[in-house]
Amino acid sequence: MMIIKNARIYTMAKTAKSKIIENGYVKISDSSGLIDEVGDMKEYDANIENKKNNINIIEAGGKWLLPGFIDAHTHLGMYEDGLRTEGDDLNEITDPCTPHLRAIDAVNPMDRTFEESLAAGITCVATGPGSANPISGQFAVIKTHGKRIDGMIIKEPVSMKFALGENPKICYGEKNQTPETRMATAAIIRENLRKTVKYCEKKTEFEKSANYVVGDGVPDVPQENTDKSDEPDFDIKLEALLPVIKREIPAHIHAHRADDIFTAIRICKEFELDYVIVHCTEGHLIAGELSKDNIRAVIGPVISDRAKPELKNMELKNAKILSDSGILFAVTTDHPVTPLQYLPYCAALTVKGGLDLYKAIEAITINPAVILGIDDKVGSIEAGKHADMVLYNGNPLEILSEAEIVIVNGGVVKCAK
Repeated sequence: MMIIKNARIYTMAKTAKSKIIENGYVKISDSSGLIDEVGDMKEYDANIENKKNNINIIEAGGKWLLPGFIDAHTHLGMYEDGLRTEGDDLNEITDPCTPHLRAIDAVNPMDRTFEESLAAGITCVATGPGSANPISGQFAVIKTHGKRIDGMIIKEPVSMKFALGENPKICYGEKNQTPETRMATAAIIRENLRKTVKYCEKKTEFEKSANYVVGDGVPDVPQENTDKSDEPDFDIKLEALLPVIKREIPAHIHAHRADDIFTAIRICKEFELDYVIVHCTEGHLIAGELSKDNIRAVIGPVISDRAKPELKNMELKNAKILSDSGILFAVTTDHPVTPLQYLPYCAALTVKGGLDLYKAIEAITINPAVILGIDDKVGSIEAGKHADMVLYNGNPLEILSEAEIVIVNGGVVKCAK
């Protein structure tokens, strides 16, 4: 068992009576790596320290204990630090429609940015392909601690990446290939979603007509007299898009400019998709409209230059205005655009733009967990959740503060020297 005591705990729990425990404790189970108990030191049973052997007691001394930070949109491990072509597995710019690509087949956990991110308290990220293609591929949510990707996965796939705006135009237009316009980008997305709908209908019809028989522990098989000529040919791209049109995973849509955001919403309404707007740079210009559609957004990065025309209206006040409009959002580094270890500073800049400090911390803890559909596992310090936490020696959004202890799955993985 591990016990952290005398900590200023930011639980970040949505339903807790006390979201900040000024002087509290956390008990962690070694066997499960889960949080056993969270409470005020007034309720702490000091005798437990004498009842069991091998209890790891961490004296926090009033320091800030927070959930491990989460970035809901990165390319961690897919564009390796200090390398060019050799470490660049970000974009497959040979085909504008690549939904069958899986992030886990490209992520290299040995990239040193994992260690740097972990040292800052970022314990969980969504990572996946870039925005060169209108349909880019599948994102995964992973822990930042580990050496083998298969053991780091929390949820995969977590979303399908789509991209609107200038990136697909630039990547394919310079090769005189489609898409060269926003119209073509949208058309490619619609075409493949429509194909997926038809593919789904044919598969459903075939499965009904085949009168599938379910065996004990055996995969479903069609009866011998089934006419297999009615079975649609296997299509790996459409298979990958099936969970999107079935609303089993959301579409995460890269869109900066207001008109691109509205195109994303338009397409998602046409196909009744679950969706998240990624970047949402001009969200502050259209916040009233966005609130009508109850959108979710992952905003940022805010530590970058305005490298292309669609970023001309990038403003620190974006988070504040979206928050005031009731829009659920998370803050992203878009690593490697901004190195992932600077996620707390990205959140700090939203405070400079007018956002409340607590809401800024929500934007890198519980909010991304909710948006990614993993808030039952991570994002807050609550009994039953993964024991992913970070102990800071001060306000984590202040540049001179340091993460002293980082805990993942109930084990200390980083400790300040």
